[in-house]
Amino acid sequence: MSAVTYRFLRLILSLVAFVVLRPKVTGLHNIPRRGPVILASNHLSFIDSIIIPLVVPRHVTFIAKAEYWTGRGLKGRISRWFFTTMGNIPVDRDDPRAGQRSLEDALQVLRRGGAFGIYPEGTRSRDGKLHPGHTGVAWLALASHAPVVPVALVGTDKVQPVGKRLPRPVRGIHVQFGAPIDPSRQITAGARPAQVRREFTDQVMASIHRMSGQELAA
Repeated sequence: MSAVTYRFLRLILSLVAFVVLRPKVTGLHNIPRRGPVILASNHLSFIDSIIIPLVVPRHVTFIAKAEYWTGRGLKGRISRWFFTTMGNIPVDRDDPRAGQRSLEDALQVLRRGGAFGIYPEGTRSRDGKLHPGHTGVAWLALASHAPVVPVALVGTDKVQPVGKRLPRPVRGIHVQFGAPIDPSRQITAGARPAQVRREFTDQVMASIHRMSGQELAA
């Protein structure tokens, strides 16, 4: 990936997003300017993985399904170029070890001092509710010692509702970044690793819930 190409693409997309959508962004001061950081967000729309990198003043890497790299024809070439230029990491969802492989790839990004974006729910919410988080975010934070910045997205589901292929110029998006959560403070003497990961994940999700105001899924 060319850094120049990435910066150019990000500039163009940022101009379009801020003119058309005018997202409200708060809490950017909570994101460290350098060093490893995990951005853990709720997930309402495909456009979430575009909006977050555009408003964060750092290069944010996301995992993306491998199908974005394997399409044919002009659409396939554009998709492959876009996701490669944005620095996303492909993951084969048919691979039974895909989940662990994606965490290992993310760990390498963090060890290089990068910013990594993750959706603890695992997939976008189809009902608009906030679903329980998977503990991969905690595993990643504890393995990398990177702080986790909770992210709450509001309104992106209206830009591209579930089932719609193209985004709509709807305003009212709010992207809020919460206070960083330090994984080193979560380790308590005698606690089982699984318990630590569960408690840490629940803390991240509680922060997202406070900011997003979403109804909790049962």
